[in-house]
Amino acid sequence: MLRDLGLKVGSEGEKRGKETLLALADGTIFYGNGFGAGGAVAGEVVFNTGMVGYVESITDPSYNGQILTQTYPLIGNYGVCPDSFESDGPKITGCVTHELCRQPSHWSSKLSLDEWLTDNGIPGIEGIDTRMLTKKLRTHGTMLGILSVYENGDKPSTEKIIREVKRIPDPNKRDLAREVSTEKTIIHDAHGKYNVALIDCGVKRSIITNLLDRGINVLQMPIDIPADQILSEKPDAVVISNGPGDPKMVPYLIETVKSLTEVKLPILGICLGCQILALAFGADTFKLKFGHRGQNHTVMDMASSRCYITSQNHGYAIDQQSLTNTPLEVTFLNVNDRTVAGIRHKTLPFFAVQFHPEASPGPTDTKYYFDDFLTVIERHKARK
Repeated sequence: MLRDLGLKVGSEGEKRGKETLLALADGTIFYGNGFGAGGAVAGEVVFNTGMVGYVESITDPSYNGQILTQTYPLIGNYGVCPDSFESDGPKITGCVTHELCRQPSHWSSKLSLDEWLTDNGIPGIEGIDTRMLTKKLRTHGTMLGILSVYENGDKPSTEKIIREVKRIPDPNKRDLAREVSTEKTIIHDAHGKYNVALIDCGVKRSIITNLLDRGINVLQMPIDIPADQILSEKPDAVVISNGPGDPKMVPYLIETVKSLTEVKLPILGICLGCQILALAFGADTFKLKFGHRGQNHTVMDMASSRCYITSQNHGYAIDQQSLTNTPLEVTFLNVNDRTVAGIRHKTLPFFAVQFHPEASPGPTDTKYYFDDFLTVIERHKARK
C-alpha cells in the first residue's frame, strides 16, 4: 500500500532534512523535514504532553503501533542515554516534533535522537505545527496516519495520499501486546523471600525495577502463558503489566486472569492490566477519544479525596457503569475527565491502577503503591 505512493518502505540512511509528510485519515497533510530513518510507516497518530521523558516514551512498549507526537516544542536537547530505556529499544512506529535538537548537551548523552532513531529504523518529521496537530486530535480524536519521506524528492499527489491513508489498517485490531511480550520466562532475582509472577503485556523496565527494589523476585512471563503454568511456579502474587492496544484483543489473557482469581492470590494490574482485571470480572472497556499520555495527569483517591499527579499512557478505559454488577469498586478517578483510574475487589486482594506508579520519567507521587502491594503480599502470606 505505502509503495503505491512512490515511497520507500522501511529504508534507512536518508539524508537529514529530507522532505517528509504526515497525512491523517481525515485528509489533513503536514509537510516538514525528515529525521531518523527514511521510508514510510503507518500507524495511529497520538500525542504525549510530557515536557521531558522522550526516551522513556519512545521505548515504552505501550506505544507499539503508534506514531508519537510530542507536544513540547523542542525534543532531543539532552540526547539519548540507555539508562533511561524502558525496553530494549524504540517501540514507536514514527516520531513527530516541532523542532529537533541535533546537537544535544548532557553529560549522560550517548548519541542524538536523530542518530538513535536512524540506527533503529524509525522515521521522524520535524518543522510542523504540532500545536495545530494536537488540537485536531483533541477535537476529532486519534486518527490513523502515514509518515513518509518522498521518493527522489517527488511529492505524491494529494489525491493519492488521501486515498492511501484511508486504507490504513487499524493497528488496534492486532494483538499488539503479544508483539512486545517476552517469548520465554525471565527470572529477575532480588534474593528476596517473595516471588511474583509478572504477566508481560509489554512491561516497562521500571515496573520490574520497583519490585526488585522492594526485595521481590520477579518471574517475567509471556502474555499467553496458561494459568496452570503460572501457578506451577508457586508465586506469592501476580502482576499484570502495562501494554499496547485494545484489551479485548487478548481474550486468552482475560481467561487466564479469571482462572487466577479463583486461587485468590494477590493480583496487581497496571494500565492495560487494570483493564484486563475489570474484563475478567465481567466489566466493559471503551476507547477514549484521544487517550491519556503524559506525566501531568491528576487522579483522585476516592477514600481520602487526595489528588496525585501521575504518568499515564493508554487509549482505552474502564466503563464505570459496567462495574455496578461486579465485585469491583473504583479507588481512583481521573480528575480531568472522571474516567476510572483505579479499581479493587471489595473482599479479595485484587487491585489495579490505570496510571503508572513506577514513575518513569515521573512524577513520583504514587510510587507508594508498590509498598502497598508488598504489604498485601506479606499479610496474605501471614494468613496462610
